[in-house]
Amino acid sequence: MAENTLILPKDSNDALALNVPMVEDKQYSTLNLGPVHPATHGIFQNILTMDGEKIVDSEQTVGYIHRAFEKIAERRPFYQITTLTDRLNYCSSPINNFGWHMTVEKLLGVKVPKRAEYIRVIMMELARISDHLICNSILGVDTGAYSGFLYVMQEREKIYEIYEEVCGARLTTNMGRIGGMERDLSPTAIAKIRDLVFNSFPKVWAEFETLFNRNKIFRDRIQNVGAISSARAMEYGFTGPNLRATGVDYDVRVIEPYSSYEDFDFEIPIGHKGDTFDRFMVRNGEVWESLKIIQQAIENLPEGPYYADEDHYYLPPKKEVYSSMEALIYHFKIVMGEIDAPVGEVYHAVEGGNGELGFYLISDGGRTPFRLHFRRPSFIYYQAYPEMCKGLTISDAVVIMSSLNVIAGELDA
Repeated sequence: MAENTLILPKDSNDALALNVPMVEDKQYSTLNLGPVHPATHGIFQNILTMDGEKIVDSEQTVGYIHRAFEKIAERRPFYQITTLTDRLNYCSSPINNFGWHMTVEKLLGVKVPKRAEYIRVIMMELARISDHLICNSILGVDTGAYSGFLYVMQEREKIYEIYEEVCGARLTTNMGRIGGMERDLSPTAIAKIRDLVFNSFPKVWAEFETLFNRNKIFRDRIQNVGAISSARAMEYGFTGPNLRATGVDYDVRVIEPYSSYEDFDFEIPIGHKGDTFDRFMVRNGEVWESLKIIQQAIENLPEGPYYADEDHYYLPPKKEVYSSMEALIYHFKIVMGEIDAPVGEVYHAVEGGNGELGFYLISDGGRTPFRLHFRRPSFIYYQAYPEMCKGLTISDAVVIMSSLNVIAGELDA
């Protein structure tokens, strides 16, 4: 038998034989890790070529949850697209919402008041905490440590209660508007935020770190697993915690500040090896930095309006709609999508929960985008997954996927 020949069952995919170092007369097997698997959320597939317990090669299949958001957006008025964005990475929906709003504001030339920018920062950093909390606690679950997940979910519930107070929703938030916020922070919302970031959450997160950071069983499962170099990560287009875990201190909030991030003092945690443990530790560190940002923002929350004075793009308050003919007219024109946007081409990026979330928008002067592309970080770094898994075991493949924070809704928009 010739070398580099792959022996597979008759119903296997012969394409897997490509570029796989094979040994003469060795029998390999094919294993489907997903889509029907808890670690793959039921919506993406990994076809693994196995040499016993070792992974020889992997081929990814996405498309099980494809919803054609970009094409749908081209038939919707700009403000209606918000509800599409928070269904990308639904673990940190407010970041998606505000990222889209900032993109449209850049196209329209709208200047958002300082108070609205600070409120956005508070909501986005709460979303980042929630995102990292879920990622790291689920990584614990994937290694058999369930207690940490149950413990921190109580704190996630408090974050969702803040969302509910601010916008009435919990998971897919539809938070804010083009031009600012839908409503100001209520005294109840401010009290809940203060209690979370100054009292309850720091204690819980410190205990979570105590439970995991020096746990020998946990560390043995994730150290030196799924490592990737900084050079290779940048070749793939990594951003966010997955890139910073390799030692590259790239953070959109610092490189290209938006929404007044330049006003806040915070650091960028970075790793060294780019392995699963470093990704875990970077996210742990970012939670503490997000707490610092929220504390600064809530302590120094500016006075003033919470939305821009832009009648053509910002829905007028309901009280004015019921009492003013001019407000009623603008309300009708905005809701019905009857206001044309200027011609332009813009790209705006925010630091999402798992990397650089970008919106590339082309307007031809109509009432809907001519073209819109979402730069989804999950879709970009998932391409590196086969390389990161080679030579490892199934249990390693699961924790690598978990540490990459592959959010299915964002992976396949």
